[in-house]
This record gives sequence, C-alpha cells and structure tokens, in this order.
Amino acid sequence: MSVPPRQAERPLTAEGGHLLRLRDLKMAGAYVVDDRGVIVEMNPAAERLLRRRAADLLGHDAHDAIHRGRRGEALPHSQCALRHSLLTGTTASGDEAYLECGDGTVLRTCWLITPCRIDGSTTGALVIFHEVSDNGEDAAESPGPSASLSDLERLALLAETTATLTSSLDVQATLGHLVRLVVPLLADWVVVDLVAEEGTISRSVVVHYENGALMHRDDLQRQLPAVRPDSAMPLSRALRGVTATLISPQTYQCPPDTDLAAVQQELLAATGITSACIAPIRGIRDVIGALTLGRSERPEPYTAGDLLLVEDIARRAGLALDNARLYERQRRVAETMQRHLLPRLPSLPNLRMSACYVPAPDASQVGGDWYDAFVQADGSVGLVIGDVVGHDLAAAAGMAQLCNMLRAYAGELDIAPSAVVDKLDQAVARMAEATMATVVFARAEQIDGGWRLRWTNAGHPPPLLVERDGSTRFLEDGTGLMLGTGFETVREDAVYDLPPHSSVVFYTDGLIESPAHSLDDGMERLREEAAALAGSRLNGYCDRLLAKVRPPDNDDDVALLTLRVPG
Repeated sequence: MSVPPRQAERPLTAEGGHLLRLRDLKMAGAYVVDDRGVIVEMNPAAERLLRRRAADLLGHDAHDAIHRGRRGEALPHSQCALRHSLLTGTTASGDEAYLECGDGTVLRTCWLITPCRIDGSTTGALVIFHEVSDNGEDAAESPGPSASLSDLERLALLAETTATLTSSLDVQATLGHLVRLVVPLLADWVVVDLVAEEGTISRSVVVHYENGALMHRDDLQRQLPAVRPDSAMPLSRALRGVTATLISPQTYQCPPDTDLAAVQQELLAATGITSACIAPIRGIRDVIGALTLGRSERPEPYTAGDLLLVEDIARRAGLALDNARLYERQRRVAETMQRHLLPRLPSLPNLRMSACYVPAPDASQVGGDWYDAFVQADGSVGLVIGDVVGHDLAAAAGMAQLCNMLRAYAGELDIAPSAVVDKLDQAVARMAEATMATVVFARAEQIDGGWRLRWTNAGHPPPLLVERDGSTRFLEDGTGLMLGTGFETVREDAVYDLPPHSSVVFYTDGLIESPAHSLDDGMERLREEAAALAGSRLNGYCDRLLAKVRPPDNDDDVALLTLRVPG
C-alpha cells in the first residue's frame, strides 16, 4: 500500500455527531484507522509521544506497526482491543496499553477507542491516548523478555504461531516469522539449526534481541558437524528427534563428547546464555532441525511449562517448514524440466539470435513460458515464443507438449505458419488435460541476400521490430485467437521484409505486465529501452533488456528471444 506524502485534513464524526479535527487535540495523541485497521491519519501530538513520523505509519496496519505487549513483544490479534472495537462497533477504553516508539522503547498509555466516520461515509475508529507513568517509573521502559505467560496468553501465542507460520511457503520468510513470534516474548536469543535434504546440518539463524531491535549474528552461523547416534547431549538428541530439553551452561561444562557438543559450548560462551530450551523441529516424516531459545539478560530460568510451550511452537514450525520445503522442491523440479526443454539456439553464419528465460520470483509458482528456434530443411529458421496459461507443474507439462507438437508440425515446409498453428490448436483440443496458450510462430526466410519474416500470432503480445537507427514498430498483423478456446477461427499470416541490421524481439507478457501499470505502459517501456539498445552487441542483449524493462513487482516468468539480421 502506498503511503501518502502528507496527511489530508479530513473531518471526523464521532458517535455524538460532533465535528472533530485531529490537530485540535493538543495534549493527547490521536490517530484514525479505517475499517481494516489501517492508519489513515495521525496528529502531531501522537508523532511527539511515539517519536515517529506520521508519514512512516500512514497506510500501515496499526496493530502490526505499533501495538505491543508490556515488554515490547508482538501482541496476538486476539488480544487487540482496537480490532475488537472495529468488529463490534463499540466504544472501549483502558488504562494500560503499550505502543512501540521509534527508538524501540514501549510507551504505556491510557486510551479511548470510538467508532467514527471518515469523510462522511467510510467507517473507521478514532484512537485517543496519552502517556501514563507506573508509580513513578519511566513509562517508556526498554522492552525485554516477558514473564511467564498465562494459559490464555499461551493459547493465543500458539494460535498466532499457526496462523503466521502457515501464511508463507518460503523457508526464509517462515524462519523470519518464527523469530519475530518468540523474541522478545519468550527469549532474547533464538537459534535455528536445519538439516538439509542431503543430511548436512547448518546453523541457519542466530538472532539476539538487543536495545529494542533484532540483531542477526551472522558470525555465529555456520555449518555444523554431523550428529553422532551415541551422543547424549541435548542438541544431538533434539536433532535426532528424541526430546526437548532444558539446558544451562553447566550442561556443557564437561568435556564435549562430539564435535557438535564443542560447537554448542562455543555458542553458549559467545552468547552468554544462562538458560535455554532446545526442541526438535519435526516435519511430517523426518526431523528437519532444532529450535533453541535462550535467555542471557534475565536471571529467571526456563521452567518445565516453558519447555512444553517451546516444544509445541517447534512442532508447528516443523510442519510449516516442511510444507515450504516441499513447495520449493516442486518448483525446482518444474523449473529444471522447463530449462532443459528450452533449446540451444542454432549457430548460423548470416543470422544471429539471443535468448533468455527467467523464472518467476521465489514467492510465485513456475509458469509455462518458452521459446524455440530451429533450422528447417530449406534453410529457413523457425522462431517460437509461447505462454501456457497457469503457474504450476501442469502449465510446465503443457508447455513441453506444445513445444514438441509445434516442432513436428513446423517440419512440413509446404504449409504456412498459420496452418501450422491451426493444426496445433486442433491438437490442443484433443489433449487429455485442458490447455490454453498464446504463441507466435514465425519463419525467417532468406530472399535476395536479405531476410523476410512470415508469422502468425495466436493471442500473444506482438513482436517488436527495432531498426538500426532506433526506430521501432510492433508487428501487430496476423493476430488471431489464442489456442485452446474451442472456437473455430480463420488464422492469417503476416509478412515483413526485415531492414538490414534490424532486430525482432519476441517476448512473453511477464516482461511488460505489472499490477501497478497498464499493459500499454509496459509496451511503451519496452519500445523505449529496445530503441536505446538498438546499436548494442547482441551478446547479452536479452539480459540487458530484461533488466531495464521487467517491472520490479513482476510475479510471472519471462521468456525472451531476439533475432538480428545482418547488413
């Protein structure tokens, strides 16, 4: 969500019907949230009390951005009075709520929440708060690990853990969520050791809660020695999936029985941990790691009740990490298959080609984009760019089938590109799995020392012609329906004699599409950048064009094929 550069002066109508403006509140902090809990306005007093600029908070969820527990820990949504007020449409107040300040401290406040209308129509809530001290103590105390949790707080934390960890299918994102859930609420150190698929063990996460911030200790992350089956030390037992254990520095004071125990001794010495819980992280089939939570600043040791809670959190983390690993494994399989199906470009003395394929970002699934280029018996060159609808293994499998069938049909030299694509469309209708796709099939034919391009387009973005002087033109002729619609259509061929030193860029829609901009904007950006690169060498041309044109918020894969004719 974009954050506006400054706040608009908006009238607010509270339950009593009185017209208010936030700037009229001089002594109390105030902010307004919409019906989703997103901050839409904040007064100067709130900026002063929180030591944060309004511009940094507008457009962000109030609960996630500033609501905290007494010690600065993240607060489960189930304990948020603001969300309760939004859902019920009631007024609520209290004398103890904690808000996170810009310097990492927490501010104890007395607060009031009341429903209001924003701009006379949208329903939201007005939150008014002011600082209160606690028996003369500084209200903005530095946060640290919390005291033992109540049963209700433990249940809320476990519910929050399940909801948060299952929200991502990325391993690193899941680990980040896990760290933020347990630190500083349960610990000021968190260590995660993971077992890779090939059996090696790595210390993947070492994080310390220090001065209100999470400090990632990369210097303590490392590859770990193998687990010995006869070791009785807690980390070895956890990595074998045996049990969760409470430990202290005394646990590792005796001479280490394995290299892994020696590494654990070094960790305790470097961190100053005085009490810790170590729990196995179990997947569906195997143990995939160990979770260590430690305290170094606080004298109270962990209890047996804490250990049970940590074990439960580790169990939920294991299921989330196992799902993330399975998802990433599926993506790797599909991407590997897709890359192996992409051809090596033919080497021709009088025609040059360049191509590249980039998979979708890690958060997305693999797609069905492909390119192809092959020399035919009469010396012409077949050129293909295509995109199977979907983002999964089925799309990648459909791409493989279409690629092979098109090559086979294109071998009949006496038929036009439109007839080849028409036969391909008929074959798609007979496939066991319904498949839809867009494709451009072209032939580059040598004539009188030059080159002629003959093509047909089945619903695909038009190729771009770039001449040596930078002038450009989208080849929009010969366009018909995409493959797999089931509708009969008459496909047409288009013909164009390519000027000397010109290039033709074939691409998939991932290069130009963006949620934030129109398709026309993407095509214009492609035109401008391709024109700027018109005189550059073809070696690396596609990579440079991709880097300049592909939108940063792209969530699709991209295939790119460029043909350049000689002078």
